[in-house]
Amino acid sequence: MILVSKPYMPNLDLINKYLSQVHERSWITNNGPLVRELTSVLQDYLGVKNLILTANGTLALQLAYKALRIKGEALTTPFTFVATASSMKWQGITPRFCDIEPDTLGLCPQAVKEAFTPNTKAIVPVHVYGNPCNVEKFEDLSEDMKVPVIYDASHTFSIKYKGQSILNRGDASTISFHATKLFHTVEGGGIVFKDDEVFERARLMLNFGLGENAEDIVAPGINAKMSEVHAAYGLSVLHSIDEILSERAEVLSYYHQGLNGVVELPRWREGATQNAAYAPIIMDSENQCLKVLESLKKVGVVARRYFYPSLHHTSEYKSDWNDSCKNVTGIANRVICLPLYPGLEKHDVANIVEAVKEGCQ
Repeated sequence: MILVSKPYMPNLDLINKYLSQVHERSWITNNGPLVRELTSVLQDYLGVKNLILTANGTLALQLAYKALRIKGEALTTPFTFVATASSMKWQGITPRFCDIEPDTLGLCPQAVKEAFTPNTKAIVPVHVYGNPCNVEKFEDLSEDMKVPVIYDASHTFSIKYKGQSILNRGDASTISFHATKLFHTVEGGGIVFKDDEVFERARLMLNFGLGENAEDIVAPGINAKMSEVHAAYGLSVLHSIDEILSERAEVLSYYHQGLNGVVELPRWREGATQNAAYAPIIMDSENQCLKVLESLKKVGVVARRYFYPSLHHTSEYKSDWNDSCKNVTGIANRVICLPLYPGLEKHDVANIVEAVKEGCQ
């Protein structure tokens, strides 16, 4: 059976090399040497500063909201994984959903502008599948409306926009290092802050709000730290990151070539690089989508309707949407993410392409 994703498993000897250091030092958590090393290496690789590593991507979002002192309502997209919205609710923030651009699938700036009220205290766009949002327009809205922009950039590892890391946009950008991501620490995440002061505030909050000497509580805090064991895994994966990106790009290219003219693809933002984090395809109708899924199932392939259902059609979030999210509904009913990971054989990709074509007939 071919699953939609498969975690990259780094060289075991390399993992053991890092883990032996952890064992020798008996330093397993609390900002250990490997967490500091991974932070430094990632800042250099990604081209960012003010990076904080966290235990997971959801805590990264929560910490970003808290550090930026967000209260009230935030405008975001329902076409995303639930953590974007659930992290808001966990912090007492009310998510208000706006529609997406029908071609890029990113949050629509005009929809956000029209939905803005005095209760709006933040804008939280999502770079869906790693495809950058219209960051210039969101920056203009942020300046005009005097509210911060926090990007859920979970899918954007290595993405650059106009020559700069997409993580440098907004007041904060969060990223996920979950095992399903192209770079992972098994469980983990990160935040990049624009402002040095907010970064320092978040750094203290990350560790219970403890001061530098751990003898005073100087901020409201939480335990969101990454452990040395997870950092060891991340450093091991990072050794192979160029190979990972190359192999994923090759698989995605096969899909695009084989399905050219058969399915619709999201329009990639001009000026942005791609990282082959996902392989989304869009069908003509929900009925065709279901036929393609059945066709794939017959040949032992598990694809995923990602994101379906969209959040504004789930029991928890029905009350947080407005009826203007028609693009979201239309896309969510028709989108499929195909299997994409290093090691996926060419003949398997060819079989997947043929199964999609058969389902589209």
